[in-house]
Formats: sequence, C-alpha cells, structure tokens
Amino acid sequence: MVCKIREDTKITIYGLGHMGLPTAALLARSGLKILGVDVNPHIVKKINQAQSPILEPGLGEIIHETVKNSRLSASTNIEQASRQSEVHMVIVPTPIDENKAADLKSVEMACRSIAQGLDKGDLVIIESTVPPGTCQYLATPLLEESGLKVGLDFGLAYTPERALPNRTLDEMAHNPRVIGAIDDCSFEKASSLYQRITSGEIIRVKDLQTAEMVKLMENTYRDTNIALANEFALICESLDIDALEAIKAANHHPRVNIHVPGPGVGGHCLSIDPYFLVEIANEQGIDTPLIKTSRMVNENMPLEVARMAREALMEKDKKLRGSEFGILGVAYKGNVADARESPAEDLIRELLSSGGVVYAHDPYVPSELVESFGAKSVSLERVLDCDCVILMTGHDIYSHLEPSMIKKGVFICTQPILEPEKFRNADVVFRGVGRS
Repeated sequence: MVCKIREDTKITIYGLGHMGLPTAALLARSGLKILGVDVNPHIVKKINQAQSPILEPGLGEIIHETVKNSRLSASTNIEQASRQSEVHMVIVPTPIDENKAADLKSVEMACRSIAQGLDKGDLVIIESTVPPGTCQYLATPLLEESGLKVGLDFGLAYTPERALPNRTLDEMAHNPRVIGAIDDCSFEKASSLYQRITSGEIIRVKDLQTAEMVKLMENTYRDTNIALANEFALICESLDIDALEAIKAANHHPRVNIHVPGPGVGGHCLSIDPYFLVEIANEQGIDTPLIKTSRMVNENMPLEVARMAREALMEKDKKLRGSEFGILGVAYKGNVADARESPAEDLIRELLSSGGVVYAHDPYVPSELVESFGAKSVSLERVLDCDCVILMTGHDIYSHLEPSMIKKGVFICTQPILEPEKFRNADVVFRGVGRS
C-alpha cells in the first residue's frame, strides 16, 4: 500500500451530513477529486447542483466552486462508489436506539458496501462516533468479507471529527486531529490526507480503540460539566443568586472551569455520546453513576423550565393549562439551523401534555420541523404576545429583546444573552439566567 495521498487518489466519503459534507468540500478544495455518497437523494441532487443542503458559513461557496471545477460530486450508488475508490471515509450518523444503545446500522451498511469494492492497497477511515471496539469487532469483520485482510491487504484508521456548527470549516482547518491506525502505513496515509485540510497538530494514539475513546471522553466531560453548572443554576435560582455571576467569579480560580448552564443539552454529540460509554461499561461489568446522573440532570432540564413557567404564571394568577406559551428558538444552539436532540422539543411536548397551547419562532429552523415538535410555527410578534414567553435558543436576533416586547409580563430566559434586571425593573415576572 502506498503510504501517502497522491493528487490522483480516488476518495469516497460515505455520509454527506453536518461533518461529511464539509470534509468532502475541504478535501475537494485542496485539489483532490472527491465523490460523496448519501442515501438521501435530495442531498445528492442539491450538491450536484452546486448548492449546499446544510446551512454553514462558507460551505456553500466551497461547494459551488468544487462542483463547478469537477472536484466534488455526489451519488446515491454506494456500491458503485466503493468499486472506484482507493480511500473510503465513513462519516455516517450513529444515533442511539430506544434502549439508549448505539445504533450502528449506518456504519454497518457502509462497511458492507465498501467490502464489495475493496481492493488491495485501499485505506478505510472511520470518523463516525462509535463505542470503543467498533473498528475491531464490527468494521474489520465486515470489511474482511471482501476476502482481504486488514493490515495486510488494506489499511484501517479511526479519527474523531471535532467541529461546532457555524464554525465547522474553521475548526476543521485548525483543530488537532487524533488518529488511531491498524499499522504505520495506515497512519501515514491518513495523516497525509488530513494535513491537506488542517494546520492543527496530528496526534497519533497507539490503536484504533484509544482513538474511539478520545471523542467519547471529550463529549462526556462537557456533558458532565454542564450538568454540574445546571445544578448550580437551579440552586442559585431558588436563592435569587445570579448563577452566571457566581460561575464567572468561580472560574477565576486557576483550576476551575465551570461551563455555562442552559435548558438542556442538544445536538448529535453531547446528548448521545455519553450513552456509548455507559453501554460499553455495562458490557464490562462497570457502573458509571456519574455519567448516567449527568445525562439525567441534563435531560430533565426542560422539565425544570416548565416548572419555572408554571410558577411564574402563578404570580399572574394563571395556570399552565389553557395558557399560551411562546417559544423563542427550537435549534439546540444559537444561530444554527440544527434542531437535533433539541431541549426545546421536550419542553414543547411537556407543555402540551400539561394542557398548554404552544407557539414557536425560529429564524433558522424550517417551520415544518418546528411543527413536527408539536408547536405552531408563528411570527416573532405572535410569540411575544403569549401568556408566557420562553427563550430556549441564544440566537442573536433575541439579544435585542426589551421588557416592553413581553406583552403579558411573564418571561423565562434560559440563555445568557439578556440583562435580568431590565425585565425585573419593568415589572416582568422573570425566571432564569442573565448575561454571562
């Protein structure tokens, strides 16, 4: 196997989602010819029309450029793609199932398809977030159905992606890259590929399983820290203490780094990845009470927001049942269109089950997705006219809210983008956190 990427190396990326598509676009811009594969024909069609199906700053321009110069193309034919590729990059989603176990069906399907066209000298790179041992015990046997042997006939590497929505391209270009590989040649070839798109350090770990573990550690650390911050915030709220001021002061300690509290944790990483560790630990007979409790705390935060709303309405002699609730933002993060695992969905369903009427506004998330959560998608003005307004997402557009805009005087703020005193001094019933 040639242990570096050539300019004419044929590369296929399996999965053109929030991580796969930016990876494909950046590699194509570096001068390589990239074929992207996805099971969604709408995504494939948009890309081949030189348009981005994902809202991400700068991505549309790169896709337009690389499709027009024939460096990037997309297809739904996964088997055909595998036969014409030398490097196979698996960046498919890995959700959890109803039992909170890793759903690796997409990884399995990709590996089975790659095996149909795998040749000697090929390299398979898996980026999908997976439980430790997936490369060894799932991917390797499936790939070896090709009749080839890993480490002898073809290479295998694992590298976790690390990027935030709205900063994906910048982070991919500058973040360090952790790589675990089956052998030296696989590492060198994978390293030469990622060095084309990142100036960040390439960090080699000793094996595939260690690399798989790194990503789960990173996200579980953040999830656990946020759970701690959320418990601090709930205590502070009960004592009428500004939680963010206290956290900011505490973080001046050189060995303290408390994260920012919020209405829960969303997105495809923090709300899911800790369960991969819980699952693999259970298989090893190890209990993980801290990780499980952190998940419980963060998953319960939408219920705490509903409790705040109920108590705030009582100060206006209103009940939750029959009241109108206006939700500001359903995306899981500010200024993005991504609503995967959004705490807003759980809040909306809780309010509806308690007899409330729920309206929602989000300038980024399509109205049909908003309404799939159970809320009525309406204008900002209509949301602000509800009995109780709840800010769930820190979109910049909401940072300009004034007390006079909260028509009926009940406001729950779960994001650190506003000044609480402005609202309290205006005789608005206010609950939540202030500006950090």
